[in-house]
Amino acid sequence: MRPRRLRSALTVLGAVATATALALGPAGPATAGTQHPAPASAGRTATAHGLTPVTDLLAQRLLLADKVAAAKYGTDTPIDDPVREAQILDDVRARASSLGLEPDAVAAVFRDQIEANKLVQRALYVRWDAHPAERPTERPDLAKEVRPALDRITTALLAALRDTERTRTLPSCGPRLATAAGWSAYTHRLDAPHLEGLGRALPSVCAGPR
Repeated sequence: MRPRRLRSALTVLGAVATATALALGPAGPATAGTQHPAPASAGRTATAHGLTPVTDLLAQRLLLADKVAAAKYGTDTPIDDPVREAQILDDVRARASSLGLEPDAVAAVFRDQIEANKLVQRALYVRWDAHPAERPTERPDLAKEVRPALDRITTALLAALRDTERTRTLPSCGPRLATAAGWSAYTHRLDAPHLEGLGRALPSVCAGPR
């Protein structure tokens, strides 16, 4: 990641953490996968800035990292899968072009999602190694269960990137994105590894003027 984008990611991650902490108050985040409805006030606030459709999908994709990790943990299947990753990026480039989006810019967004997903997987491996009682008791089917869910999010995320293209080119995109990410983190009750993953998922979302 280029230094400028790294600084941007760290700034946004800090804003996400602050917004989430303020929203959660003393209760703190629940673990990933715990389902809670968003407060009504959160929904109204999120609607105002228009980027929550994107950040909600990023959060949903991160939560699927738990199932990806559970499918791979204790097997010979590595976290890194360059062939699969290249296929995803080639696919989103082609689909971005058909939607009138800049293919390389969209590929950069999805590359960040892949890296964020792997960050969460590695954090889960560390947790499970240290706390065997927390290890998954079931192994999801990557091909039949997990990847179709990821593909559905990919389709929705491409549409959201198209629908928010103008907003993502505005100078105010960074603050809007941080606010949206904070509310998405709150809504989905992201724990620390997933919150860090959300920060990693954000750097390429703001596209800059074309």
